[in-house]
Amino acid sequence: MRFVQTMGLSGLLMGASLVAAHAQNPTGQQADRWRIEPDGGIVWDVSSDKSPEHNDHIEMSGRQVSVIVEYQIGKTRSCRVNKHVVWPMLRTIPNNTHASLARDYRNSVFPEIHIDGKKAGTGRVQTIGHAGRMTIVSHLSDELELTRTIFPSTTQPAVIENCVIRNTGGTRHRVSIGALNKQKVTDTRRGVYGAYALDAFCMNPGKTKLAPGDSVAFSVVITGRTAEEAPVKLDPVAEEQARRDYVAALWDKLIFTCPDPVLERAFAFAKVRAAESIFATRGGLMHGPGGGRYYAAIWANDQAEYANPFFAYLGDAGGSESALNSFRHFARFMNDAYEPIPSSIIAEGVDIWHGAGDRGDGAMIAYGASRFALAHGDRKTAEELWPLIAWCLEFCSRKLTKEGVVASDSDELENRFPSGDANLCTSSLYYDGLLSAAYLAEELGKGSGVAERYRHQAKTLRAAMETHFGASVEGYPTYQYYDGNEVLRAWICIPLTVGIFDRAEGTIDALFSPRLWTDDGLASQAGDRTFWDRSTLYGMRGMFAAGATERCLPYFKAYSRRRLLGDHVPYPVEAYPEGNKRHLSAESALYCRVVTEGLFGIRPVGLCAFTVTPRLPNGWDAMALEKIHAFGQVFDLSVARGAEGLVVTVSKHGQPVVKEAIAEGGTATVTLTD
Repeated sequence: MRFVQTMGLSGLLMGASLVAAHAQNPTGQQADRWRIEPDGGIVWDVSSDKSPEHNDHIEMSGRQVSVIVEYQIGKTRSCRVNKHVVWPMLRTIPNNTHASLARDYRNSVFPEIHIDGKKAGTGRVQTIGHAGRMTIVSHLSDELELTRTIFPSTTQPAVIENCVIRNTGGTRHRVSIGALNKQKVTDTRRGVYGAYALDAFCMNPGKTKLAPGDSVAFSVVITGRTAEEAPVKLDPVAEEQARRDYVAALWDKLIFTCPDPVLERAFAFAKVRAAESIFATRGGLMHGPGGGRYYAAIWANDQAEYANPFFAYLGDAGGSESALNSFRHFARFMNDAYEPIPSSIIAEGVDIWHGAGDRGDGAMIAYGASRFALAHGDRKTAEELWPLIAWCLEFCSRKLTKEGVVASDSDELENRFPSGDANLCTSSLYYDGLLSAAYLAEELGKGSGVAERYRHQAKTLRAAMETHFGASVEGYPTYQYYDGNEVLRAWICIPLTVGIFDRAEGTIDALFSPRLWTDDGLASQAGDRTFWDRSTLYGMRGMFAAGATERCLPYFKAYSRRRLLGDHVPYPVEAYPEGNKRHLSAESALYCRVVTEGLFGIRPVGLCAFTVTPRLPNGWDAMALEKIHAFGQVFDLSVARGAEGLVVTVSKHGQPVVKEAIAEGGTATVTLTD
């Protein structure tokens, strides 16, 4: 076979190991470390774990701060907690993509606790919970329990750890909580805005006597500010309530219900990570990937392509504002010469990054902006975005090769893997952008000629994609990712996500083959250990859209369980080995889109209209999305089994406004009216 010649011995050995692993464990199932809790969160019962040694990390964000909490549990259930705190708007020099001020606060940045005159440490961990906050419950002694709740402030540049020591026994105890006051002022020459003052301190230290049933509370607070600003003042109890309220509000919008509680909960958690990573920059609200490196900046893929189309359904005001703001920033770079728009606008909007050349960014923006404009359902917003959409489509048109596909310097993986002079992803996104723009042109009265032209261009492009990219790769009738590509690539899934199913069977066979599928989802390239969750999530969305429901569902369930209840929780991740599985936020938006666009098959076709091609799995009687905030309205969408197929129901205020019976695999068109 041709791929034998191109891979070499090491690749063949890795491929063989993948085949063996796939045969033993095709869906990547693993034992659950965590369990679902009735309050909406998940918990790990460390005290009953026979092998408690474990370490993990989770990112949480607020408008002015982000924190990556790394926690390490030892053999005796000891616990070390380290916090990597990032202040995106405290810019350092040079003011580049990674210039957010960040500091590590190790386990020692915690007040000393003494019980009856003896140093207690932080005890032996009983449970750890995640619910938009991280909660650690430990036993300091047989009768004293310590609860630590870690979270970012929703509005302040502060990370807070609220702690409570409770006497659960029958004896009075003396408790001493030590003082903590660590201050640092950075070098004024290293800061864009001068010196920065960083403070870590304990609120409510001191000594007390705890009678049975009594408790004492204290807080550890980490703040950052410019040295000229007044110290940050906050109420840690009120801050925790604000964080609880924020998470609860997200969980009360766009609610996914189905017979599988793991899928429901994974969807709920993904909403939090997708929406929380929005920062109040000097350039307006900016959704940022996070991960300790990517803040106060936007990308044509992470924001325009991945997250923004999802925000059109969520109903989170910050998400919608950040989406519109990102498109406004990109629109600043439209030009008459049709030079590429930057891949990333960084440093709160004052600079750009374009280090990988044209990655197909125009196609990414056209795709995301047109889908967002339609689903957002606001005519004024759509009119504002139209010039950007039209410009990006014209840019792509001017980049067509003699074969009729879109040329670009690289793709969103930025030369980590080869992508040739023209890749499948860029042309697929351009194709979908043309179709969405045609619907939008009709809505905005741009003239029938505009919509007809876009649809004709899409038809011509689709034929060119089949001719140029359609190929047998490693024996599968699928796509070569670029001309000359002879090794299977994860991004062959892209056509499925934009409604091109001509090679669906061969593509799905390739995606689920041991050459590409691993315990963590799709390998970026066959025979390589590298994986990026974004391609796995695109792949599963596309496979559901193509109707491979029963084949895909076990993999989707296994992936969701692994990410929610496995060893690295509770969100989708960026990549591995690069980035150590960072909880980048846009990947969580992509997870939600597996449900909204994959299982439910929602496709906007107007400012108040969409089609639904639901994929209700066998064994499920019904599934629903409640409190959808899209197309200018709030509504529920349910799919249930009927006598001869499926029944699609759209309800507002609890009353059905659309009810249509369709065959399995059929499509319903919904037009909402006020």
